[in-house]
Amino acid sequence: MDKKIIIGIMGPGSSATDNDLEVAFELGKLLAENHYYVLIGGRASGVMEAAMKGAKSAGGTTLGILPSENGEDQSEFVDIPIKTGMGSARNNINVLTADVVIGVGIGPGTASEIALAIKAQKPILLLNQSPESISFFQEFRYKDLVITNKLEELLKHIDAVL
Repeated sequence: MDKKIIIGIMGPGSSATDNDLEVAFELGKLLAENHYYVLIGGRASGVMEAAMKGAKSAGGTTLGILPSENGEDQSEFVDIPIKTGMGSARNNINVLTADVVIGVGIGPGTASEIALAIKAQKPILLLNQSPESISFFQEFRYKDLVITNKLEELLKHIDAVL
């Protein structure tokens, strides 16, 4: 049986830019078209919602690691909800569950997830990042960190690290 690959997409909620949302939608769609499972924070907000919507538009499967224990904040695009009741502490579950972590845009939660991914030695791809966030994460000199703004290059990078 082939291993099911889970790609985690991390990004800001309400502070996501229009460009973050567009990139997240296209990324979710691309990953689903290539038979990856899409893991996301699961809330009906920002990059989370856009990536899941993109994945579902291509017939993909989505996993939502929710901060609440009752699912009150769950997106309609979550196929498999994991209701943690852990608030932001769920970020560690997001990272440890994913085979590859992709950061789209930046915010405090996204920064924590990328930092946790570095600590867990997960392959990381960063998209749509500010020069400041790129500089910050490059300071760690982490060997499995790839920064790109080209979705078409993503699959090549994912294949290279898996």
